[in-house]
Amino acid sequence: MLIRAPRPADAADIAQAMSAPSCYGNTLQLPYPTEEMWQKRITDSPEHVHFLVVELDGRVIASGALEQCTAPRRRHVANLGMSVAPEVQGQGIGTALLMALLDLADNWLALRRIELEVYADNPVAQALYRKQGFELEGRARDYAFRDGHYVDALIMARVRTPGQ
Repeated sequence: MLIRAPRPADAADIAQAMSAPSCYGNTLQLPYPTEEMWQKRITDSPEHVHFLVVELDGRVIASGALEQCTAPRRRHVANLGMSVAPEVQGQGIGTALLMALLDLADNWLALRRIELEVYADNPVAQALYRKQGFELEGRARDYAFRDGHYVDALIMARVRTPGQ
């Protein structure tokens, strides 16, 4: 397993992974992503978005990003999002990706607060985030429209105190 920055050639693998209902259904992505859309996201990614992928056997099977706040008084904060291809879920890929994103946040970007939203009906992702120190901060009712219904999301965050 190799965790690295994405390359334009990864767009096809990312689009394929994000075509799975378990991937787009648990994110804010829409179904039917295209390779061209992901290629544009990779090549036109703004400086405040820090994107990583996980490559396994020559194929990208997971992706995640930290979107650092650009407001001057919130530059110590980033929003986290990630997704793992369904055929490799439950094999530690998500944990490895999350740990790499948190290492980037803690040791290279000087971020103190990492925020995320996770659907209330996704206990596996919630458990992953809790294992890495994220705590529940609230519930957003009717947060997103998914599969014909509004769904709630949990707001979670990990805040590092000085010395951690």
